[in-house]
Amino acid sequence: MGEGVRRHIGTAERRDRLALRQLLTASARAESPEEVAGALVALHGTDPAAVHLAVGARLADSAQTVGETERALYEDRSLVRMHGMRHTVFVFPTELTAVVHASTGRTVAARERARLVKNMAEAGAPDAAWLAEVEESTLAALARRGQATAAELARDEPRLKEQFAYAAGKSYEGVHTVSTRLLRVLGVEGKVVRGRPLGSWTSSQFRWAPAPEHPELDPGGAQAELLGRWLAACGPATEEDLKWWTGWRVTEVRRALTAIGAEAVSLDEGTGYVVAGDAGPVAGPAEPWAALLPGLDPTAMGWQQRDWYLAPGLRPALFDGSGNVGPTVWWNGRVIGGWAQRADGEIVWRILEGEGVGREAETAIAAEAERLASWVGTTRITPRFRTPLERELSA
Repeated sequence: MGEGVRRHIGTAERRDRLALRQLLTASARAESPEEVAGALVALHGTDPAAVHLAVGARLADSAQTVGETERALYEDRSLVRMHGMRHTVFVFPTELTAVVHASTGRTVAARERARLVKNMAEAGAPDAAWLAEVEESTLAALARRGQATAAELARDEPRLKEQFAYAAGKSYEGVHTVSTRLLRVLGVEGKVVRGRPLGSWTSSQFRWAPAPEHPELDPGGAQAELLGRWLAACGPATEEDLKWWTGWRVTEVRRALTAIGAEAVSLDEGTGYVVAGDAGPVAGPAEPWAALLPGLDPTAMGWQQRDWYLAPGLRPALFDGSGNVGPTVWWNGRVIGGWAQRADGEIVWRILEGEGVGREAETAIAAEAERLASWVGTTRITPRFRTPLERELSA
């Protein structure tokens, strides 16, 4: 992982790398959603609208955002929405399906299936053999239909409607439906993925679809592949950043760093890592830049240690109580404020950190707000995880 004197990469250079590799300057923007997802490795998919907003912020022709993103997700299936790191839903390039499943999904999947079987046994529900029959029948029905909601699948396999009590006698006691829990497990196992939503591109009600076929990879090799791709897009990063982003154990992170021959560099936060050959200086953006990024954007959420691009004093206004970032305003590599959409569709924004921000920045931010409004149109966007500033601005 590197020997001898370590080159220091300071905050200014890290912001330059972020600008170009995260496709945030006008000259770095992409031509397609596939290019965006490939450059960023993963787009947060928990909030459906955030996927489109993250793509639109990085497309050269943002007017094509909705149509092109839906094409990639639901027609060409060159992008896929599935469970990934930290047991979270992401949108990945389809060619990474096997890598994500082997590197992060397999361990979580085994735990989720064991928990489901245990919960059903505690409730006196049918056993694992019964569950296996229902699973096989459900996957067959989904293959016939192509895409389907849980309710549609339950018409083909009525046992999906059965319910069982969960945590009886405890404060969080509840009733679970077999379809809800089983489809979630199948998703984590990489057998099914989210398909086309029932409503518009902002809808969170998804159909299910069979997962793309993929080989079963060696977990260690898959972890090295995923970490190498992320470091190429987001490096340098600390060991803490890598452990947080992947959700792996520190031993797995270190093994993957060794496997890819990562180079150690010096950061203000301590030791960081880049992919082999990437420790040298990089040329900065050719022009000043502004960006309006959505809640849960992969750039804003990319690192655990964020002080180099987001001042700690801004966090109470821009994050919710669970650590989810809301819509952010960027200027030359740092977060300086937030934005929201009002009920009439107007995009409004506020600068929270004014140091070094003048008329040029305000003009650029206003232009980005206009660009966003031009393709969002009359669609109303409400972030799934709302933050104090977003609520205030949208009121």
